[in-house]
Amino acid sequence: IVSALRKDFSVVFAGNLGIAQSLDTIVDAAEKLQLYPEIRFYIVGSGSRASWLEQEISRRGLNNVKLTGRLPLSDMPALFSAASALMVTLNDDPILAYTIPSKLQAYLAVGRPVIACLNGEGARVIEASGAGVTCPAEDASALADSVLKLYAMPPKERDRLGELGRRYFSEHFESEKLVCALIEHFEAALLKHGRKKA
Repeated sequence: IVSALRKDFSVVFAGNLGIAQSLDTIVDAAEKLQLYPEIRFYIVGSGSRASWLEQEISRRGLNNVKLTGRLPLSDMPALFSAASALMVTLNDDPILAYTIPSKLQAYLAVGRPVIACLNGEGARVIEASGAGVTCPAEDASALADSVLKLYAMPPKERDRLGELGRRYFSEHFESEKLVCALIEHFEAALLKHGRKKA
């Protein structure tokens, strides 16, 4: 699969294939991009909507969408690194707008550009980091346009976006930094509490 990813302009979605992931938006966007045979979507993972997805791809005759099924976690770094872009999608749901999908952190860490079709915090992270392009949740036309935007970019520019994402990850998400920030927060809270008692 890694060699196939390098050959195409490959857009990789990885993770749970469930209701919240707005998979119909991906399928609709892929259908709009069929005129670009070198753009291919690779969907890695499993979940409650996997069989629906398989049937839908077949029903629409989408040659530009490949389902790999679930792959070992150990394969993910190489797979992500070989992708032209990494994609995250969520439903247009106010609750989901408050979350940052965990895969987003993995995407940023690997240093590839990100296409984020979601609202709220996840989109804010991509915009703040400069790691890729964002579009509103459940907007298939905007998702297709976002893919085309990255596709039209020179490879060096895409690499630059990925590097910005990696930098943002190391500054904001790396576990050591999170732990240090948490310790500082607790220490400050204890000091404050101690002063109140005194």
